Amino acid sequence: MTEPETSPLAPLLEAVGLSKTFGIVEVLKDVNLTVRPGEVHAIIGENGAGKSTLMKILAGNQPPTRGEMRMDGEVVSFSGPVDAENRGIVLVHQEILLAPDLTVAQNIYLGRELHKGIFIDDRAMNEGAASAIRDLGGDIDPNAIVSRLSIAQRQIVQIARVLLVPHRIVIFDEPTASLTPHETEALLKVIKDIRAKGVGVLYISHRLPEVKEIADRVTVLRDGRLVASHPASELEPADMARLMVGRDVAKLYPDRQAAAAREAVLQVAHLNVPGYAQDASFELRKGEILGFAGLVGAGRTELMEGLVGLRPSRGAVRLNGRPVDFRDVHTSLKAGIAYLSEDRKGKGLLLSKDLRVNLTLSSLGKFVGALQIDRKRESEALDQAIRDFDIRTGRKDILAGQLSGGNQQKLLLAKMMMLDPSIVIIDEPTRGIDIGNKEQIYKFIARLAEEGRSIIVVSSEMPELIGICDRILVMRSGRIVGEVTGEHMNENEIVQLATGVKTGEAA
Repeated sequence: MTEPETSPLAPLLEAVGLSKTFGIVEVLKDVNLTVRPGEVHAIIGENGAGKSTLMKILAGNQPPTRGEMRMDGEVVSFSGPVDAENRGIVLVHQEILLAPDLTVAQNIYLGRELHKGIFIDDRAMNEGAASAIRDLGGDIDPNAIVSRLSIAQRQIVQIARVLLVPHRIVIFDEPTASLTPHETEALLKVIKDIRAKGVGVLYISHRLPEVKEIADRVTVLRDGRLVASHPASELEPADMARLMVGRDVAKLYPDRQAAAAREAVLQVAHLNVPGYAQDASFELRKGEILGFAGLVGAGRTELMEGLVGLRPSRGAVRLNGRPVDFRDVHTSLKAGIAYLSEDRKGKGLLLSKDLRVNLTLSSLGKFVGALQIDRKRESEALDQAIRDFDIRTGRKDILAGQLSGGNQQKLLLAKMMMLDPSIVIIDEPTRGIDIGNKEQIYKFIARLAEEGRSIIVVSSEMPELIGICDRILVMRSGRIVGEVTGEHMNENEIVQLATGVKTGEAA
């Protein structure tokens, strides 16, 4: 399908018949695309549709198998991302690509350090870094070590680093997946500002209302092909979702019955995670989905990590009425509590290992017999997981890192369910996942609750929490500051509690 020519401005960049093949798998097929000055062109599609591959080709990270690119009407080919940057094309990667042991300022200026005479000018770099981060709505110490930052803070640093490079075209690959609504609003303002300067923007996001707000044009990829391209003014988010998945996604969240009258299976009293969470008290009921909301830095993830033994913590925890002391994550796993990290790529899966190894790693004892691993039983378990969790893969012997984000999350969920937990804690269950896979994951979570398991969901997406949870606890500055239920489960109530505008009774 050829993209309609609607703008009088000559394209900055054109892709003509771009295709990309990995082995025998063609992930991109004859895609035509234009990027015009002063235009935000959104590229949407399900995980695995080819969006990131297309962006990496345009930014010089990968060569196309077929097709050509033109800048200002002339055919170009990039020897690598530095070559593309020199021509004015920069890419904000979906993955965090920072040096963890360096400071924020050192990362932002890495490879282009400022000098005062023969010495590096740390003061100037700190001031420049602080200014760049403020422009993005962030408040991060330029002297902070990156490894100590949250994922959202790292993403802001990464965006600041990219925008420091002189640019004519900026490619954003899921830039807001880790950001709070406030940080997202600030980034969208930055994008509008650079658009006003005549910069062309390519924008990938699964947050369709965000796409509607920021985009001038929306192009849809499905199975590596361009299936539609329209002015954003002609599309509502529901139209975008239908084009992405090829069907109506009328009901995103499954119907559920409230679990309010059921007994408490987990009781937490005055739990402290030094430096992150203070005096946290709450209970989780059987078959309940309990949400944790709050701004980035509120301590939600750290509280959960402290609860399951991934961080030092102090306080009283009772499981099914009995006191427990989770010294480490193996103790909590053995007790039936499974924790799915927000960082599925860094902490949840071994991306360089195949699906079978990832699936059975945490439950390997189930597959050991006669002093060796029963590969046949492992293979059968993988077949079952692929069916039960609809993990979409053409081959079972591929690496976990070759799966799309949505399918990686399904694999992580299948991996933890191999342990048959009674309590499941899921941190950011759909970060960076398309609407079709979101719908499936919400159904999986609801199914777990219907089976009598108890679920805690930590999420930065308020509609997600409101759509799937029975109750929501709100955290601010390391403390649980309120609970919302029933008709009070709305974004306004949550934001007021999260920002301190309103106070509430904690559970």
